Amino acid sequence: MRVYFDNAATTALDPEVLKEMYKVMESQFGNPSSIHAHGREVRTLIERSRKTIANLLHTSPAEIFFTSGGTEADNTAIRCGIIDHQLKHAITTKLEHHAVLHTLQAMEKAGAIKLSYVDVDDKGQVDYSHLEQLLQNNERSFVSLMHANNELGTLTDIVRVGDICEAYNALFHSDTVQTVGHFAHDLSKLKLHFMVCAAHKLHGPKGVGFLHINHKVKINPMIYGGSQERNMRGGTENVYGIAGLAKALELAYADMQGHQAYIQDIKSYMMARLTQEIPGIKFNGETSPEGSLYTVLNVSFPEMEMADMLLFNLDIAGISASGGSACSSGTDIGSHVLSAIGANPDRPSVRFSFSKYNTKDEVDYTVAKLKELCVVNA
Repeated sequence: MRVYFDNAATTALDPEVLKEMYKVMESQFGNPSSIHAHGREVRTLIERSRKTIANLLHTSPAEIFFTSGGTEADNTAIRCGIIDHQLKHAITTKLEHHAVLHTLQAMEKAGAIKLSYVDVDDKGQVDYSHLEQLLQNNERSFVSLMHANNELGTLTDIVRVGDICEAYNALFHSDTVQTVGHFAHDLSKLKLHFMVCAAHKLHGPKGVGFLHINHKVKINPMIYGGSQERNMRGGTENVYGIAGLAKALELAYADMQGHQAYIQDIKSYMMARLTQEIPGIKFNGETSPEGSLYTVLNVSFPEMEMADMLLFNLDIAGISASGGSACSSGTDIGSHVLSAIGANPDRPSVRFSFSKYNTKDEVDYTVAKLKELCVVNA
């Protein structure tokens, strides 16, 4: 059996998305910036996709800007948000995705900003009181806190963060890559200035995403070279990808509650089976249904001799997952997220992440293999 439990890294392309993209590839090849009929046809497709996405998120199409994915969207929001608004202070956590963390740290190293880190607990939950304290004690700030941690699955209350940021006139950016298409976002109510999406996290194509920019915020482009995306991002649009992104999000919203229930059941089942079969098993991060992302489960295994071979042995068994141990040496080896929450560096951790295509039979097979590996390495 081959099992794919690495959906937080990327998801399989939905067949309906592939059909939509193929249809465009086959017949709509014009440059959307051209004024002739072929170009106008493709421009119409892009704007129709933008409108589809905006309607699902309860925002204006004018606030949706297509990008090459989440990393570009994060970089644009952070760099342009800070520079164009002349902000000198930023707030984040040590748990953020490197697209956020490395960008902010590079700006700090260049002397552009002072960077503060919000405290988090051993489950990766944000200390909202500390966030407010940092906002009180510093000049106007740029706040970047992800909606769901990509390694732990722990959720941040972005409604609460938005209210706090509004009280202190801070700009609020959230990396929502793991939650767009998995939770319903109502941007008419959320007090977000920037949010991001990567299509390949919700059964869409790689290489395309979007940045939502609240109409109350004005920034300059990060990529120059053309008037595309209403002068906000130079370069010919990834037309096939944009069509696929819109279709993927449409499909996600069509039966979101059903998918949530199905995948949460898979996650809960795996937690129960692991607890039954492997003594000493623990879970990193928040695991309650109301406090965690239902697609992610980070498992902390008992200490073992061949801990560094656990993922390799799973791969040999046909099981794809990801993870690592907390970094205890001060080097870049290991997970910066697990290190930040104080996870035991001697316990190997694996992130299993699920999708609508996974089954309980796959869970049973995986747990059986893990039990074998734990016994062999005990």
